[in-house]
Amino acid sequence: MDAEIKYAPAFATLFVTLQPGESIVAESDAMASMSPHLEIHTRFNGGFFNAILRKLFGGETLFINEFVCPANGPPAELVLTQPTPGDVTQVDLRGNSLLLQPGAFVACSPGVTMTLGWAGFSSWFNREGLFRLKVSGQGPVWIGGYGGITTRQVTGSYIMDTGHILAYEPTIHLKVGLAGGIFSSFFGGEGFVTRLSGQGQVYMQSRSMDSL
Repeated sequence: MDAEIKYAPAFATLFVTLQPGESIVAESDAMASMSPHLEIHTRFNGGFFNAILRKLFGGETLFINEFVCPANGPPAELVLTQPTPGDVTQVDLRGNSLLLQPGAFVACSPGVTMTLGWAGFSSWFNREGLFRLKVSGQGPVWIGGYGGITTRQVTGSYIMDTGHILAYEPTIHLKVGLAGGIFSSFFGGEGFVTRLSGQGQVYMQSRSMDSL
């Protein structure tokens, strides 16, 4: 499988070339164009009950699509996009895991497992669900954000606006609190923020859908 991200960072688009017998898993509405002989297999996102939980508590779609290049055919091309303008980045999993905010998932290789991870009541308080899409295993994962995507290694503690968190490692814990005092938090425009603690990497998007 060959994958290239073009038109970044404003309108990032994922161009994939699948060799015969190869496949890729993508969000249900991510396909922009594809070769005519490419096969699409639609299934529940992790099984029926897990898909229902992701829909109700994680804000994810019920279905995902697996694009398969037939073993007896030529290589196939696939173009994948995300709903919002912004960047797409590739994260290579090597037995580790990543928790994704709703809407961040674009695609992954077949070696990646998608399950449901507990996000905590802080996430529910921010109207982002009690659970997160958790990707684990071996292989690349492509995530998309609104605006540019940057990473930061958290060691100890860090403060972020909730709308700018895109993905984070499970070793990081989230807690909602006021940005400062009561007066400055509400009249200064910051309101509630997310306090990150622990050690691990966090992926941030430069724009917030709430602000839009």
